[in-house]
Amino acid sequence: MAENDRARREYRAEELAGLAGITVRTVRFYRERRLLPPPRRDGRIAWYDDHHLARLRTISALLERGHTLTGIAELADALDQGRGVADLLGVDAPSEEEPVRLTPEELAARFDGEVTPENLAAAMRLGYLGTDGEEIVHVSRRLLDVSSALVREGIPLAEVLAAALETRRHTEALAELFSTLILRHTSPQTLTRLRPLAQTTLEAELSLALDKKLRERG
Repeated sequence: MAENDRARREYRAEELAGLAGITVRTVRFYRERRLLPPPRRDGRIAWYDDHHLARLRTISALLERGHTLTGIAELADALDQGRGVADLLGVDAPSEEEPVRLTPEELAARFDGEVTPENLAAAMRLGYLGTDGEEIVHVSRRLLDVSSALVREGIPLAEVLAAALETRRHTEALAELFSTLILRHTSPQTLTRLRPLAQTTLEAELSLALDKKLRERG
């Protein structure tokens, strides 16, 4: 049973190539270009696993979308150097945000032509993206949806991320203001209960500020 279970998870180069729909020569080429992580060695036999298969399918999907091998290699390196999902989400940090798991090709499809190594690095510095094996984890479905919607409207992803960084600075200052105000007069337990009041205040103030800007520029 253990041998059969291993056979389902690990493959020789010929099996891996067949499952990925490419040649063994292409597998070796991808390894040389560092698009594919090294296999597990058992003597002279190289064993590949499902992570290698997923990476090969991702490469094929990105090539079909017009990405170059050089660009894919840069993306793979950025992802391999990315923060782990545990660092991204925190161990004991509660949040109302829903994380989203994506394959690299799903991320590329969300931001067609905008998923560059520079943008990936910026998103990781912001704490938006982390990695979990071959999957990418975005910390917030709402932020992911907003970012991709802005890009679809023609706003470059680099500028969206720059605006997100500036927003982060302001929101962290506002969070400090509200938490200090509440803790000055109540207990830490009350901070959690009154959190929705702070969020409602920020949403209302932002709505009023946007209304003002629309009138000024209308």
